[in-house]
Amino acid sequence: EHTLSYKTQYDEIPSNPGEYTTVDMCAGDTIFGDHEQLIKQVPRLLQSTQQVLDSGKIHPMIIAAKFHGFYEYLHPFRDGNGRLGRLMSNFILLKKEQPLLIIPGSQREEYITALKYIKKERTDEFLIDFFFRTSIKRMEQEIEEKKNLTENFIRGMEFVRNVKSSNDDILEI
Repeated sequence: EHTLSYKTQYDEIPSNPGEYTTVDMCAGDTIFGDHEQLIKQVPRLLQSTQQVLDSGKIHPMIIAAKFHGFYEYLHPFRDGNGRLGRLMSNFILLKKEQPLLIIPGSQREEYITALKYIKKERTDEFLIDFFFRTSIKRMEQEIEEKKNLTENFIRGMEFVRNVKSSNDDILEI
C-alpha cells in the first residue's frame, strides 16, 4: 500500500491522498487510459526499476528518466503524479550518488513536451536527453557558483594576510 500525504498549493489536503485513482485520468490533452489496467503495472515498474538499479549496467540518469516517463504514463493517483514521479526519480539518482534533477519553471514546457513524445513517438529518448541536459546545466551553474565562492574565499584569505596578527586589531574591524 502506497501512502502519500501532502498539501496542495492552496493549502488543502485532498480527501484521498495516497489512494490510487478510481477513474480514468487525463492531464491537459493527454488521456492515460484504463486506470485499473495502468495501476496493475505499478508494482512491476517498481520491481523492474529495482532490478535494473541493482544490476549496475545502465546509467542511473537513464533509469531515472525511463522510470519517470513510465510512471507518468501510468498516472496512478488523482493528484500529485508529477511531483511524486520527479521525487522518485530523484530518489533513484540519490541512491546511486548522482546529482539530483531540478526542473526549473523556465523548462516546464520542454519537460511536458518530452513526456508527450513518449506516447506520441513511442520513444523516451527525448525525456532521457532532457534529464541529462537539465542535470548538466545545473552542474555547470553550480560549478560557476563554486568558482565565485572560491574567489570570495581567496579574497578573504588575502585580507587576513594583510591584517596585523594582533587579536585586538581584528576585533576592531
